[in-house]
Amino acid sequence: MNVSQAIAASDAASERDMANAVRFLAMDAVQAANSGHPGMPMGMADVATVLFNRFIHIDPSMPDWPDRDRFVLSAGHGSMLIYALHHLVGYSDMTIDQLRNFRQLGSKTPGHPEYSHTLGVETTTGPLGQGITTAVGMALAEEMMAARFGRKLVDHYTYVMAGDGCLQEGISHEAIDLAGHLKLRKLIVLWDDNEISIDGATSLSTSMNQPMRFKAAGWDVQSIDGHDQDAIVAAIAKARNSSKPSLIACRTIIGKGAPTMQGSHKTHGAPLGKDEIARARIELAWPYEAFVIPAEIKSAWEAVAARGAAARAEWQERHAAARNGTAFDRTLSGELPDAVFRKLAAFRKEHLEKATKVATRQASQMALEVINEATTLTIGGSADLTGSNLTQTSQTESIAPKRFKGRYVHYGIREHAMAAVMNGLSLHGGFIPYGGTFLVFSDYARGGIRLSALMEQGVVYVLTHDSIGLGEDGPTHQPVEHLAMLRATPNLNVYRPADIIETAECWELALRDRSTPSVLALSRQGLPMLRETGSAENLSARGAYVLHAPDGGRDVTLLATGSEVEIAREAARILMDQHGLSAAVVSMPCWEKFEAQDQAYRKDVLGTAPRIAIEAAARMGWDRWIGETGAFVGMEGFGASAPAPELYEHFTITADHVAGLAVTLAGRAGS
Repeated sequence: MNVSQAIAASDAASERDMANAVRFLAMDAVQAANSGHPGMPMGMADVATVLFNRFIHIDPSMPDWPDRDRFVLSAGHGSMLIYALHHLVGYSDMTIDQLRNFRQLGSKTPGHPEYSHTLGVETTTGPLGQGITTAVGMALAEEMMAARFGRKLVDHYTYVMAGDGCLQEGISHEAIDLAGHLKLRKLIVLWDDNEISIDGATSLSTSMNQPMRFKAAGWDVQSIDGHDQDAIVAAIAKARNSSKPSLIACRTIIGKGAPTMQGSHKTHGAPLGKDEIARARIELAWPYEAFVIPAEIKSAWEAVAARGAAARAEWQERHAAARNGTAFDRTLSGELPDAVFRKLAAFRKEHLEKATKVATRQASQMALEVINEATTLTIGGSADLTGSNLTQTSQTESIAPKRFKGRYVHYGIREHAMAAVMNGLSLHGGFIPYGGTFLVFSDYARGGIRLSALMEQGVVYVLTHDSIGLGEDGPTHQPVEHLAMLRATPNLNVYRPADIIETAECWELALRDRSTPSVLALSRQGLPMLRETGSAENLSARGAYVLHAPDGGRDVTLLATGSEVEIAREAARILMDQHGLSAAVVSMPCWEKFEAQDQAYRKDVLGTAPRIAIEAAARMGWDRWIGETGAFVGMEGFGASAPAPELYEHFTITADHVAGLAVTLAGRAGS
């Protein structure tokens, strides 16, 4: 659609009425809830109306139509904008009663948009900057799917509405840089340039020339009056034909339409008040009661849905005629072929027989060679640590500008963006993303990891160099508190495998759990294969299991994860050889999986003898498993710079120290 066609597509006066419908639904809902953010929806109502009325292709009757345009409200606090739009275009779950129940328990209209909770919400937003970065992942996925299946099946845009807060967050710089580098031309960001923050004018805290920042990153940039419908049409039409990602800086008035409050930060995060809303009805010639939309205006909005349904029907015809339609559907389903799991089972059997000794980061790469050969769904990447994380395999060609058939993303030193972009890849559909960095830098990726869990996206985080075992790089790079932080996150499986067998098992579990993200915490140092007997069962699936069971009863139980399971196994040998004490060794690769087992199994694994936990990390969380009489061997503070073996000795995370504690505990238990 060119500019003249777009302008002719709708009457400006009716579009003003359509925009005012959005404004008053936002005002009325926030007022009813006595809570919320009316300023952004009111300020961006004109832009949203033009975008939806003239350009966007969505079908509320089929919200998950694969080739729909994606709309991401990055400024998620302005959630009444998307709820008003969804009610007006006819999403089945967005009734007028849902708007009346804005921000109430059980409603479809939570304070910030939530993926899977509300139809048509493409991603959870609210933490500023996450939306625009997740949208980069969606736009990347669109290019990658188009490279695989062609433009007859994949040809849609990703539109983002972002505010000043989104662009001030550091993650936005990572996102803008990556999108510009990759030339994601079908990504269009509509910036609500209202010069207002919660504290007041944005000039209180920033002098950034945002258009110049985007230009420097390789974006096409336009600046317009966000209340001039013709200018909005022209800018979006131009952006859709750009060879670069596009920023449209929309100069708007926050709270547009509020007679005495528009342009003020007071409209950002509080109801306008009954008197102000009543005056707005007079000023904007809107003589309708709260939550009442005239039939002709509602009909104009429903035409958006009709246009989208027609576009969807045309796409379905192309899909039905496409030779690769079945392959497209199979890819979009995300269902892994059985061959992945058969080959992983054969991999475990092979390396059990060979007793392969490697670092678990290397074991991960070896497992990925098997996985990436058996499926093309997996998309790898790393935050500039490919040679350390070992996340690239022989099958995963690098993705580059205009080369989107690859399977490996070089995220650069952008851990936070990597997490959010992987969320976007996953949400778009067609891919199972995994990405690597050091475990300590999960701090930088934390916001994206949390949203993976909240949105139930099966993203896999390959976090290597998981302890003081990384050695000389010292305490800045040695994770201590990170396992506890990650384990505290709901709906996140944290795996810390002890050897090559457990690593392969944990990869299998991560791939099977499509609604739970996974962390694989992997060692830098080489670790021996510890599994004593072969079994077709994936023992890591139980979260914890008895790796070594002594003959007869137990005098002590040694619990450990990852690289410290080897220490526990050696301590058990010392206890038997030097003290005649029987120690069971329990490997606990995934607490979350163990917690999900029935009580009888957990009791059987933990036993009744005194317990010692061994992990080169913080103690937090371990007391649940060791009990009041148990002991912990691990880190009590930060690490140090030295070769790994010296560090283990220095911090007394050794088999001799564990054995000494066990003798003491066993003596107490027997007295």
